[in-house]
Amino acid sequence: MAAVAAPYGFRPIGLTGGQAYAGAIRQIKVTNSYGTSIFFGDPVKLVAAGTIEKDAGTDALTPIGIFMGCEYTDPTLNYKLQAQMWTASTSATDIMAYVCDDPDAEFQIQADDSVEQTDLGANFGIVQTAGSTTIGTSKVALDATSSAATNTLPLRLVGFVNGPDAAIADAKTDCIVRWNVGHAYRNTTGI
Repeated sequence: MAAVAAPYGFRPIGLTGGQAYAGAIRQIKVTNSYGTSIFFGDPVKLVAAGTIEKDAGTDALTPIGIFMGCEYTDPTLNYKLQAQMWTASTSATDIMAYVCDDPDAEFQIQADDSVEQTDLGANFGIVQTAGSTTIGTSKVALDATSSAATNTLPLRLVGFVNGPDAAIADAKTDCIVRWNVGHAYRNTTGI
């Protein structure tokens, strides 16, 4: 059972309506020497420069999607590499992030506390924590205490992970969520 806090950020698992996630991503530029590390599974936002940055919001996000890695020419090695995370302030002019940007994507995410069956359909915020530099993965989690009908919260709980290591109302419940509000492709005002 998910009794241990081991957050892993957002994992794309499907699309609203029950379709399987087929691994579709879009490449979007990252600004040369961008100063914040971005980890596999972190939410990212589109900024006015036409590039992405980590979306550090908790109760209000404006995501374009989830960071799924990047590629760039390493300034020391002088060859292109692919990485699970973007290391802050790396100097490269050809940085391209892989972003799961489908506004209808559903994600698996671990909560920071127990989430009950009665929370199904509620809206939630997230808890931002620095990712793992060892393996390059996010440690963003669903904020279990933020469960509310508040229509401005970024996530909607649409299901639970049930299996040998996860169950509804576990101490650190594994949840299935989708974007509730704020996705860049559904924002009518643009960037």
